[in-house]
Amino acid sequence: MKGESLLCFALLFFGSVTGQITYTMPEEMQKGSLVGNIAQDLGLETKRLISGKARIYTRDSGEYIELNRERGVLLVKERIDREALCKQTTPCALHFQIILENPMEFYTVTVQIADINDNAPTFEGEKIEFRISESAVIGAKFVLERAVDSDVGTNDLQRYELKPKDNFDLKLHGNADGNKNVELVLQKPLDREKQDQISLVLTAVDGGEPQMSGTMLIVITVLDVNDNAPVFTQKTYRATVTENSPKGTVVATVTASDADQGTNGKITYSITNTLDDVRKVFQINNENGAVTLIGNVDFEESRSFLVHLRASDDGGLTDSCKLIVDVQDINDNIPEINIMSKSNVISEDAKLNTVVTMINIEDKDTKDNGKVNCFMSENIPFMLKSSTNNFYSLVTDSDLDRERASEYNITVTCSDEGVPSLSSSITLTLQISDVNDNAPVFERSSYEAYIVENNTPGLSIFTVKATDADWNQNARVSYILEDSSVNGVPVSSYVSVSADSGVIHAVRSFDYEQIKDFQFRVKAQDGGSPPLSSNVTVKILIQDQNDNPPQVLYPVQTGGSVVAEMVPRSADVGYLVTKVVAVDVDSGQNAWLSYKLQKATDRALFEVGLQNGEIRTIRQVTDKDAVKQRLTVIVEDNGQPSRSATVIVNVAVADSFPEVLSEFTDFTHDKEYNDNLTFYLVLALVVVSFLFITCLVVIISVKIYRWRQSRILYHSSLPVIPYYPPRYSDTLGTGTLPHVYNYEVCRTTDSRKSDCKFGTVGSQNVLIMDSSSTGTMQRIQSEKNILDEPDSPLEF
Repeated sequence: MKGESLLCFALLFFGSVTGQITYTMPEEMQKGSLVGNIAQDLGLETKRLISGKARIYTRDSGEYIELNRERGVLLVKERIDREALCKQTTPCALHFQIILENPMEFYTVTVQIADINDNAPTFEGEKIEFRISESAVIGAKFVLERAVDSDVGTNDLQRYELKPKDNFDLKLHGNADGNKNVELVLQKPLDREKQDQISLVLTAVDGGEPQMSGTMLIVITVLDVNDNAPVFTQKTYRATVTENSPKGTVVATVTASDADQGTNGKITYSITNTLDDVRKVFQINNENGAVTLIGNVDFEESRSFLVHLRASDDGGLTDSCKLIVDVQDINDNIPEINIMSKSNVISEDAKLNTVVTMINIEDKDTKDNGKVNCFMSENIPFMLKSSTNNFYSLVTDSDLDRERASEYNITVTCSDEGVPSLSSSITLTLQISDVNDNAPVFERSSYEAYIVENNTPGLSIFTVKATDADWNQNARVSYILEDSSVNGVPVSSYVSVSADSGVIHAVRSFDYEQIKDFQFRVKAQDGGSPPLSSNVTVKILIQDQNDNPPQVLYPVQTGGSVVAEMVPRSADVGYLVTKVVAVDVDSGQNAWLSYKLQKATDRALFEVGLQNGEIRTIRQVTDKDAVKQRLTVIVEDNGQPSRSATVIVNVAVADSFPEVLSEFTDFTHDKEYNDNLTFYLVLALVVVSFLFITCLVVIISVKIYRWRQSRILYHSSLPVIPYYPPRYSDTLGTGTLPHVYNYEVCRTTDSRKSDCKFGTVGSQNVLIMDSSSTGTMQRIQSEKNILDEPDSPLEF
């Protein structure tokens, strides 16, 4: 009933993502009227409709129903006229789908439109005229124009009424299509002389509520005798025509005969269809009855036509028949691919069978011409899955990897089974979004770099490089110095790493003598969430520079005493006087030492070994040679540039100690000593008071300094420079002092002028003189080697 919603639905579920529901509603409902509560009927919550962006998908452009997501109901969007929508087709229904996303779901909805009695029966013309001979026999039939009611069912045309019924009555004949032919039947003979024209009113009444009707005026002109009506050879003709046949194609030819002669026997053919498209498609030759095409025949629009034909003579007698034209389908429609819903971007970590796109395939042809098969590009991680009839889902078939393929152009092709087969295709472009599934990878498994010592802090050492196969922020690599320590000191105090470029800088100046190499780990971390990382070991090797001069260990240079080596006058050529011992804390060729004689009292008497520093005689010592010999030896390393140190060696050429005492006494005293003695005593009295206080401060400072130096040396890898005293003995003969030296000490009893120390080196003598004393000397030879008493003090 109009204005009243008739809800009758049946809900069928197909799996978890498809379903079907049917509503019934009357036509002509007001805009905004309720069709049905779709959320309740589908068992969905309104928030699911909102979050899933629920929408209506239709195959054609007409949209009569709209979805209210907030209320979860279907409403009338546009006024629905069932007759304009479906004409005479029953049942009349709207078909559409409800589409939801995240996840993708769709439901098929059918809304059946119920007819209401809103159309009255109508005739094509308001008046029809007949010319009937007065000789027409009782029972003569005259075909009337049928009334047409656009409504269906009980609202359709139900009966005809004729007024007045003095001479004529109505007779109805049912057709196979459900319609009725109306014939005017003569009940009483006509008499033109009594009445030459008769007016009748034909009323068509439907069965709706309220009842509606339409009328047509029938005007009958009575003629003189024509007592034979045309007669068709068949009451029903059948023909077949192929769709898309060209205009002018003869579909069929009908034939009627009339027993009369002359003008009363001349037959005229015509088509009597009303309110349909038959007259736009077919026409009949009014003389020979040939039915031809004048319009386009499309099987998808109309599969058959019912053509009503009439044969009439000039006397007004008629006969009728019907022509059924069946349209034969040909494969003239390509499959239509409609995208119901699609995603343009999918994450590379999407699970298998994730729905990417939903499509609907429609082919308007029938039978084999309408059977459609779809396939897609090969060697891609996707597949087409058929969900219901002519509905397909494009889903993931295997794992996705953006690093292997960041975009897919997926071509879906659908072809029917007609001959020849028709097909259509569509290309879907799908972007693969990146996830952080690749850790940065360094170019090498480990790094090793060199840096020369004494570098400038902040110097760039080298660069580590890591790459990340991901994209954008996930591929942005940052470099981090991992926490570790080198000799108990944090590695960050040695080097730093640029977070963006991976450049490693020296934080401090390195000293090869303190640290020769160290290693640490650098971590490369991407910008993903959560971040991924990898690390690599970096080893830094310090290269030595010639930054340390040689240090002379022997002979020891003292500020207040003069050490002299004694050479007997009986010494032969090659006599070993002494050996200069020196070391260099550098390494490699920077520590290779060479010895040269720079100055000498008599260059012809001594020479120095270039590699071992041994001082030997190069000729026989004679009585003419001076007792005092002063040699200056220079020690050079092999660095670039080279560094050097000098040492003065005093040599006494004599057979006995008393012989050289006077010479060395003069040698070690200033000539003006006595004159300056008074000056020095006064100066000492002035200074001693000042020095007394400062000495205490100095002593304490020195003690603290030495304690700190010992701690630094203990915690560092600096090589320890040994101090070799004059009595040092290298018993293995493998060091820089390959001989064994034994020493004897002699001292005088008169300390007023001098304190003298004498030693023998093996069979040699060493003279040590303190220049602050004078007097006579006595040689005291000790039978005990000083090495046996290393802690014995020497007193003079």
